[in-house]
Amino acid sequence: MYFYGALKKSSMQPEAAYTITLSDSAADIRICAQMMAKSDPWITLGMEINLCLQAFEGDYREVYLLKHQQEILGFMILQVKGSFKGYIQTLCIAEKHRGKQLGTLLLSFAEKQVLKYSPNIFICVSAFNTNAIRLYTRYGFEQVGVLKNFVAAGYDELLLRKTAGPILGYHGKQ
Repeated sequence: MYFYGALKKSSMQPEAAYTITLSDSAADIRICAQMMAKSDPWITLGMEINLCLQAFEGDYREVYLLKHQQEILGFMILQVKGSFKGYIQTLCIAEKHRGKQLGTLLLSFAEKQVLKYSPNIFICVSAFNTNAIRLYTRYGFEQVGVLKNFVAAGYDELLLRKTAGPILGYHGKQ
């Protein structure tokens, strides 16, 4: 699956094409887990590479890679079935590419995917991750709960939701 987006990298550069592709490649997953392990919030939470690799395990998870040419700039793990379908389990942009609207590009893609089967999009964010909280609230997510000591002792996760309406009667958007 491919999604092509164009964002201005800066006011001085031409627009660049990005692709978002579904991947189950072990090599891609290792690159993504390394990206997580080398950046916050995962550093603060004490999640080294083996714990980050575990985030990719389990049923009904889809891993989407955000690329420019062949370079993986970021990725997203999306829960697509079950009682919590529409949950963005992980969204990560490589440290050197943050602040370039790439997180917004992945969120936009996630929203289009999720609204096909659910009116609700969920994401958790570490309470100390103020930049991510700002991104998600600007994108329309609202806090619906606090998960105390959820990933690591002493750190709370905020449960956020963006909704297009109730589950009953929802038929999806194409």
